[in-house]
Amino acid sequence: MPKPKIELHVHLEGTVRPALLADIAVGNGMAPPAPSPGRFADLHDFIVTWNATTGCLRTPTDYRIALLAYAEEAAGHGAVHIEPIVDAEPRLGLDGWADVLAACVDAAAEARERYGVSVGLTPQVFRGQDVGYAEEAARIAVRFAGRGVVGFGLSGAEGRHPTLPYARAVALARDGGLPFVPHAGEAAGPEAVREVLAMGAARIRHGVRAVDDPDLVTELVERGIVLDVCPTSNLRLRVADPGRPHPLTLLHHAGVRCSVSTDDPALFDITLSDEYAVAAGLGVDAASAYAAGLAGMLGTDTDRARLVRIGRAAFGGIDVGPAS
Repeated sequence: MPKPKIELHVHLEGTVRPALLADIAVGNGMAPPAPSPGRFADLHDFIVTWNATTGCLRTPTDYRIALLAYAEEAAGHGAVHIEPIVDAEPRLGLDGWADVLAACVDAAAEARERYGVSVGLTPQVFRGQDVGYAEEAARIAVRFAGRGVVGFGLSGAEGRHPTLPYARAVALARDGGLPFVPHAGEAAGPEAVREVLAMGAARIRHGVRAVDDPDLVTELVERGIVLDVCPTSNLRLRVADPGRPHPLTLLHHAGVRCSVSTDDPALFDITLSDEYAVAAGLGVDAASAYAAGLAGMLGTDTDRARLVRIGRAAFGGIDVGPAS
């Protein structure tokens, strides 16, 4: 049996394996997308492939199928808790977005029953998106707070599109009970991490460029901010320089809590077990990754207590925090 794992940074749309994606595309009257190359010039190059690939998902049923498929896959690699990201894509329309979230909430409950993995959904908007649409999407996400949606995020190309125009969308979500879990410190440097911290980030997806600022690293340690690190993604998107120590190694050694995730496993052709093996080679063992995942997870107190029990049974003296 694989060791238990917690995955906090995985884009639902990027989990769909090629065969299933082809079936979904054909069902929507679309040609199957070209296979992902797996490696990219940078984040912006990756986004082009992302849009071409994930645009095949059009209906609530597509998202339901995708979530159940990944919950089963992740559970097979030892996942006991996952927090899939779901994008508020304009192609869905606001009513369609609400229907997608409803389908995902139902699928999350089904995944728990079928596969024994708790699922906390973290919908998000993205930099460069129409601000009014993003704010309405946040209001819709709040409808599902306490019903399976546990956080609200912001992604997109840092440095190419600003973050601050989405401050109201973030505030709407946070006031509605959804903690802010943004992407930052991937395409842009420490200033991007500081920006989302100032906006109240509860956890940061990526955040690895913080290594360029020792004072920021110290702040992350002191504040107990968890970074959701995706080691292979960082290498494939050239966020991490292969000729230097991986940021995960440096951050972990500095005392920053780093969870381990796949980001977009189908697009990178990796699995959660692969990513944990990479992390172990970089100095972050399964116990440390689990502890960081537990520190950063946004599920219910009941879910957290369950994960504490699982962690203590699997890793013994691991620091998993107090039981709820």
